Amino acid sequence: MQVFVTGATGFIGGVVVPELLRAGHRVLGLTRTEAGDRALAAMGAQAHRGDLDDLDSLRRGAAQADGVIHAGFVHDFSNFAQACAIDGRAIDALGDVLAGSTRPLVVTAGVPGLAGRVTTELDDIPAGHPLPRVSEQRALALVARGIHASVIRLPQVHDRDKAGLVAFLIAAARETGISAYVGAGENRWAAAHRFDTAPLYRLALERGKPGARYHAVAEEGVALKDIAEAVGRGLKVPAVSLTPEDAAKHFGARMFFAGISNPASSTLTREWLGWAPGPHPGLVEDLNHSTAYAA
Repeated sequence: MQVFVTGATGFIGGVVVPELLRAGHRVLGLTRTEAGDRALAAMGAQAHRGDLDDLDSLRRGAAQADGVIHAGFVHDFSNFAQACAIDGRAIDALGDVLAGSTRPLVVTAGVPGLAGRVTTELDDIPAGHPLPRVSEQRALALVARGIHASVIRLPQVHDRDKAGLVAFLIAAARETGISAYVGAGENRWAAAHRFDTAPLYRLALERGKPGARYHAVAEEGVALKDIAEAVGRGLKVPAVSLTPEDAAKHFGARMFFAGISNPASSTLTREWLGWAPGPHPGLVEDLNHSTAYAA
């Protein structure tokens, strides 16, 4: 299969592309730079110049493919709503090219987080959900048009260099001299090692069902207190419990992320696709040896 991959040299795409190639697929990877061209060539993939805001480049890439994996995203959290709007337009453009065929489109989303319980693959995003990311909603709208789209929900994806939203906790700890958590720190974040995501994208491409939501979750929920303590060890600052009021002052705009709880199950994903996380480090273990503290 010829697969068009957006975000092909990014944190997720950079492991998805080699996984596809090892399985015998051919890869056309979206890249914006000569450095990206070289990185894709080194993997054995073909480069396709463009970006997520260049809809014509997306359409040309998808037109050459037997399937599409949309792993790209503009990671500009200073203008997150705009980044989400770009993402939505990109998904619509890819879907337009695939309309009228059975060619699969695998779209990246996040674990939505449902108050008071563990999210499963069968849970819809509730109306009025506070995050503006619309990738899952756009993908499901494509399914209603007969397009073979499925969704991979990502938790906090980590390795020893990066760990999703933990970057915000590290930044706050570095700025303030304490690694804080809210109350007892019992709110939990689902997590998965970066290398565990790649096989799931491949399986969703090869065997996924239209409208299905798959969870790339290895750890159902890691307590924020444990994460904050690991960050404290890494930065050599104390881990401190704060009241919600003091936490809001401490985290500022980051408070939303520090206060959320988004545990998630991958039981159905494992059953449906035969996916299983590999013997990779958990989130806290990676944080205990992270390179991020030296930044």
